[in-house]
Amino acid sequence: MAFWWPIIVLAFAYAICRFLLMLIPPNVPSIDVDASDVDDGSQAQENSFIYIPPRGRTQQSDRIQCYEPATMKYLGCFPALTPDAVKARVAQARKAQKIWAKSSFKQRRQFLRILLKYIIEHQELICEVSSRDTGKTMVDASLGEIMTTCEKITWLLSEGEKWLKPEYRASGRSMLHKISKVEFHPLGVIGAIVSWNYPFHNIFNPMLAAVFSGNSVVIKVSEHASWSGCFYFRIIQSALAAVGAPENLVEVITGFAETGEALVSSVDKIIFVGSPGVGKMIMRKAAETLIPVTLELGGKDAFIVCEDVDIPHVAQVAVRAVLQSSGQNCAGAERFYVHRDIYTSFVNQVAKIVKSVSAGPPLAGRYDMGAICMQEHSDKLQSLVDDAVDKGAEIVARGSFGHLGEGVDQFFPPTVLTNVDHTMKLMQEEAFGPIMPIMKFSTDEEVVELANDSRYGLGCAVFSGSKRRAKMIASQIHCGVAAVNDFASTYMCQSLPFGGVKDSGFGRFAGVEGLRACCLVKSIAEDRWWPYIKTKIPKPIQYPVAENGFEFQESLVEALYGLNIWDRLRALVNVLKIISEQNTVAGNKRND
Repeated sequence: MAFWWPIIVLAFAYAICRFLLMLIPPNVPSIDVDASDVDDGSQAQENSFIYIPPRGRTQQSDRIQCYEPATMKYLGCFPALTPDAVKARVAQARKAQKIWAKSSFKQRRQFLRILLKYIIEHQELICEVSSRDTGKTMVDASLGEIMTTCEKITWLLSEGEKWLKPEYRASGRSMLHKISKVEFHPLGVIGAIVSWNYPFHNIFNPMLAAVFSGNSVVIKVSEHASWSGCFYFRIIQSALAAVGAPENLVEVITGFAETGEALVSSVDKIIFVGSPGVGKMIMRKAAETLIPVTLELGGKDAFIVCEDVDIPHVAQVAVRAVLQSSGQNCAGAERFYVHRDIYTSFVNQVAKIVKSVSAGPPLAGRYDMGAICMQEHSDKLQSLVDDAVDKGAEIVARGSFGHLGEGVDQFFPPTVLTNVDHTMKLMQEEAFGPIMPIMKFSTDEEVVELANDSRYGLGCAVFSGSKRRAKMIASQIHCGVAAVNDFASTYMCQSLPFGGVKDSGFGRFAGVEGLRACCLVKSIAEDRWWPYIKTKIPKPIQYPVAENGFEFQESLVEALYGLNIWDRLRALVNVLKIISEQNTVAGNKRND
């Protein structure tokens, strides 16, 4: 026992020291970001008018007009960059990347800490900007913008360096004298074209992984969220300046389709978040320069409720899954399958919750749901509902509206439908709205078949009182992410990769896979005991190849990989015998 006491004392002392170090706050400088022009109370008079966007066509000009979808209040305009301007920005980013590639992980971590400090201290400002530009509520902005971004930063601080260091691998039987490893080098300039639904997180998500892995990044923000994107860019610029990073390491650009096309043709990798149709165009453009592509193209996630669940709890989760960010949820719960034994009870519970939901301008009152960000999207949502009703569906509940200003039409009431089936567009097309179609199922086999009957394959959520049963159902659904007895929890675990299959895209961001996807993955093999043991070509297969060269190869293969130890030993003896014979022949030739 006396032997263990010193070890126990040292271990205890080490634990105490680690704990005390945790109490010492890190030395993280604060940054100042000019927010005078995004503060709602200090908007210039000329920007206070109501903006009526033209209907029936997508704006395409040299300027992007921005407005609040919940109030139609004008926010400002931003330039639509030309292809030449985009290429100039990428060229600047490429120069900056060559400098940043030599930066230390210590410097990169300090950049992340500065960002994290600013985000925590300015949550309200960040959420207000997101709310004004996209129409979402402050709570939804906090959940989808702040928490996910902070989680990603803390994961990178904790584990990022570990996963970018060289990784040693087994060398195999034939290369025992070698050291085998994988190195992760920056790709260069990462391009990202991101959607409007989470303007803060959609910028920070690719930026954090790209910059931490030594790349520069150029991000094209959506024309529907350019105002917020350009403000968030200031935060990044200030944090980069605080750590002495080169200018132009991160660029945020605005524009329409030609701006995005120019970005794809100029960078070393492209990350795209958007629709399947645009994703296919990105693929075709990327094929011209053969750059790697990551596509996250939305989803039509199945939300499965077995008969042995806590109905009030799961009903609350289901409604949250639909209404998150006014139906702008990244995870896309859009098809609800409920076991027939609890179907009526579950529908009644959901209808009760939805009827209590009020929608309105999120910064003008205590509303549960905000506006629809995209112009005329509410018309598309109504057409999906009408198609379902025409085919036999029934609307059982709808939420209410608060006071909407004159000319405001980008709202859609949360809507619950029953008696739905897969002949309806609502069960096949991505809605991206606060609509909850609920369908019955009888067996686990049936619900798996229903869930897989979709061209999308992003995620799923399965609820059951039996964890084993829920896991079994989830494992059979063809999708990229799955939550068991929860919804969208996989994305909050930033150690996990995120992405889908089928029309939901391919490739991953987040986690180790997403971080390394920003890297050139290089395989290295080197001599383990250089210069004492080197690779030499055996005599029998040196040029000119000996008559028994193939016999030597046969024996060598069996000696290395044979299943029977005695056969391997016999083959090894033959290998040594052939080598010995060749050495004797070579010696005789030298004597002659």
